[in-house]
Amino acid sequence: RGVVRVCSSSGFAIEFLPRVIAQFREQYPGMQFQLRVCGPQAATQALLRGEADIAITYSRAAERDIAVAYRGAASIYAFMRPDHALAHLPHVTLRQLQPHALALPDPENTVRQLFDIACSQKGLVFDPVLVCNQFEALMYFVLYGGGVSIAGGITVRDRVRRGELRAVPIRERGLNGRNVEVQTLADRTLPEGPRAFMQFLIQQLESLAGEKLQNA
Repeated sequence: RGVVRVCSSSGFAIEFLPRVIAQFREQYPGMQFQLRVCGPQAATQALLRGEADIAITYSRAAERDIAVAYRGAASIYAFMRPDHALAHLPHVTLRQLQPHALALPDPENTVRQLFDIACSQKGLVFDPVLVCNQFEALMYFVLYGGGVSIAGGITVRDRVRRGELRAVPIRERGLNGRNVEVQTLADRTLPEGPRAFMQFLIQQLESLAGEKLQNA
């Protein structure tokens, strides 16, 4: 029994974390969870303030007083409906995305930050038709035929597996500058329940890291 306080950036909370929590509770039905969803930096700050036991977030740099229990590469994909003109391609470039209606996360998002840096390096200017700080809204905009958006693989993996979306890697230098991290407060020993969940969470992330994101 016990409570696990998890803070995560939004992409993990759409389908990945709810599924992992449900699977963990099949083994430990006495465990309860508090899941807070926020920006990548805010997830780390919640640990530092003692408001969370575990953070799962995207990071681009090391943080003082934070222990990283897991770190993995985080590729960026363009995602679209299966009937979109780009859906059949093995990969896309920024220049190939430019003629299409694009929906983007807000500038605080690490995907958007890397996207903007890569665009600047290429001298490309995008005029997005939608900017939103919630990935769910971007997903549904795409599903309703509004255009293309960008995200990490974990964010869209389940919908890609079900054939609702296509995910195409964006092949550009500089778009691999972030990592998935499972973080805890340095020098803190987690209680048994949160520690067991963190180990289970890392196992799930390692399993996904070994699977190539393939369109249905």
